[in-house]
Amino acid sequence: MTESFIAAVVQAASLPADPLASAHKAAALIREAAGRDARLIVFPEAFIGGYPKGASFGTPVGMRRPEGREDFRRYHEAAIDLGGPEVTALAEATGETGAFVVIGVIERDGGTVYCTALFFDGAKGLVAKHRKLMPTGAERLIWGFGDGSTLPVLDTPLGRIGAVICWENYMPMMRMAMYDQGITLYCAPTADDRDAWAGSMRHVALEGRCFVLSACQHITRAAYPVDFDCALGDDPATVLLRGGSMIVAPLGDVIAGPDFSGETILYAAIDPAEVVRGKYDFDVTGHYARPDVFNLTVDVRAKRAVSQVGLPAGKE
Repeated sequence: MTESFIAAVVQAASLPADPLASAHKAAALIREAAGRDARLIVFPEAFIGGYPKGASFGTPVGMRRPEGREDFRRYHEAAIDLGGPEVTALAEATGETGAFVVIGVIERDGGTVYCTALFFDGAKGLVAKHRKLMPTGAERLIWGFGDGSTLPVLDTPLGRIGAVICWENYMPMMRMAMYDQGITLYCAPTADDRDAWAGSMRHVALEGRCFVLSACQHITRAAYPVDFDCALGDDPATVLLRGGSMIVAPLGDVIAGPDFSGETILYAAIDPAEVVRGKYDFDVTGHYARPDVFNLTVDVRAKRAVSQVGLPAGKE
């Protein structure tokens, strides 16, 4: 069984209009956390590419204003390609430190952007991604929808690591799909900074008998461009996301956070044996399941808009 280790959740502000600067900041924070012996490091939702808190993208019902289209163009420009320099900077930091990192990014794929969690495994670099299945509310105006092909739970020396982003955590079947894969280190990058979020994270830990690591940005209006369209106003001191990052043990005990004080890194000792101890009396996809009554089917096929079948004439 894996020995106890240190995990960290990073509560920091990104640079929403500068993805490469955000990646370099993340790399510095990876090195800082690893310097304090953290072997698993979790960053917030949309840390690279930016969470556009308060923006409307010029879209009243039935209308798309020209300035909103320009806002989207700039947001698309600030998203990242997975072969780009931002991923290289993160891979270098994880390769140097040997840390396993889960980080939220805005991923660009053609004309669409996705809210994505990337998984970096030490010297292996980028090993997997999860695209958010269900953007919440107005997020649906700007983010594409993930599919079942990016729901990984990765087997690592630290445990089985997966990620569920923000309000995906309120999708019972999504959680069940994670539990069924034996997740022990349940990462929850989020932009939800409400007091009630802590209760949700404790529930997930208790339900899944897993460690939950939730990371949210602490960011002010000053981090965004002056002309950023923000319904919360333009006072640079206005806090747009106030943190609340935390780590929870498998019986629902909070072992770090929630913290609302500002930018910080939270640390906690993770004892993998606690997962099995917790499942003694509750294993939601094992001895506590009732497959004779309830059954979940998960479609993990990639869903593409265009599929090419066969070869063009003369190419056989």
